[in-house]
Amino acid sequence: VRSSALLLVSSALSAGEMGDPDKCRELLKPDLRPYSEYPEEVRRKQQRIAEITEMIHVATLLHDDVLDDAETRRGLNSVNKMFGNKTAILAGDFLLAKASVALAALRNTEVLILMATVIENLVSGEMMQSRSSQEERMSLDYYYRKTFLKTASLIANSCKSAALLGNHEEEVAQLASDYGYHLGMAFQLVDDVLDFVGSSSSLGKPTFSDLKSGIATAPVLFASLEEPQLVDLTLRKFRYEGDVEMASRLVAKTSGVKKTMAVAESHAMKAIKAVDMFPTAESKYSEVCRDALRYLASSVTSRRT
Repeated sequence: VRSSALLLVSSALSAGEMGDPDKCRELLKPDLRPYSEYPEEVRRKQQRIAEITEMIHVATLLHDDVLDDAETRRGLNSVNKMFGNKTAILAGDFLLAKASVALAALRNTEVLILMATVIENLVSGEMMQSRSSQEERMSLDYYYRKTFLKTASLIANSCKSAALLGNHEEEVAQLASDYGYHLGMAFQLVDDVLDFVGSSSSLGKPTFSDLKSGIATAPVLFASLEEPQLVDLTLRKFRYEGDVEMASRLVAKTSGVKKTMAVAESHAMKAIKAVDMFPTAESKYSEVCRDALRYLASSVTSRRT
């Protein structure tokens, strides 16, 4: 979703170079230059941001699996399970180092600040999750802020970076950021819903994984307004035997999942609205990419994995 979104944003705001078969064929070839080398072509710079985004994302997954003592990732053994925590941490650090070199080579201070802020946000979000007070644990506003830092910030800032590297004005770059923000928020809200209504086989991870980690997500927070018993379970982080099962049953009795989906759908619609506000498309190809961005936003709320 992340790299697809930012490359579609790049194309949607372009003059339609990728619609030219010859140029497209050339630009779709892998760029094998070292990450320390400056890419002169605008599209190559935007592709480089897509690669940097994925490296940052995978690095956080490697580190998260160590923090969570996870044994699987998407149905497969996690790196820390197979090779140990030290290897998993070093692998994540290596990817962050590679991303930093590639980022510096772009020679764009504003983009450098945006993507460095993403890493700061990811760490801040993890700290918010692990060190929340009892009051914060029950706050939807706190949850939304944490969700932005841990998920939406990466997509928002990478989409904005792609627009800036395309030499677009700040107002246009902000629309790209708005799209990424709302797409990221919708994606995470749906992810939290799937933790309750999905299956282990489709998700590639155990269901109720957040509850088992002591984390209350939007379905629980909304449900607690109808089932006060969830407040006590949340404040003690579902740590007693039977707490996770009880919490899942209580959430199922309420409109917690429905309300969470409504918020996700609202974010998806705002993402589509951001695309609608893009400057007039300069080519048919750019218009097609805008339709793809709209489809991507709407499909996030209907996904099952």
